[in-house]
Amino acid sequence: MTTTEDSVNAVELAADLTIAWLSNPNTRATVEEVPAFLQSMHAAIAGLSGAASDAPAEAGETFTPAVSARRSLASPEHIISLIDGKPYKTLRRHLSNHGLTPEEYRTRYNLKPDYPMVAPAYSERRRAMAKTIGLGRKTSKPRRQKITANLANKSAT
Repeated sequence: MTTTEDSVNAVELAADLTIAWLSNPNTRATVEEVPAFLQSMHAAIAGLSGAASDAPAEAGETFTPAVSARRSLASPEHIISLIDGKPYKTLRRHLSNHGLTPEEYRTRYNLKPDYPMVAPAYSERRRAMAKTIGLGRKTSKPRRQKITANLANKSAT
């Protein structure tokens, strides 16, 4: 469909909805209110159908960071968001609340691909906790030898 066909369909749909609204016996509207309602209905339909395309506006839109990229990484305890200037230990949930992925965030503010999404101190605490509970650790060599010896004894008997 072309944009002309989209706009015609939006006008026809707005007119149909306005007629349906006016045909309701509970609707009380004066003659002066009808054109304003028709215009607001058309604007709503055009916005919903995408006739008023948002893509070019978003493409040309520039975003000004709340703080510089260097300042956002100044503290090891938190990362300052370039969106609102507030400190966070991790940015993933904050970005999802704004409808962004980490890649989109990095692209929006011209950040390097390795720009961190987690504060260094928080990451280190998580790493230390994982090590204490044994995540990522392979079984020790003496334990493997003991298991191998037990298997050999069972198969020998």
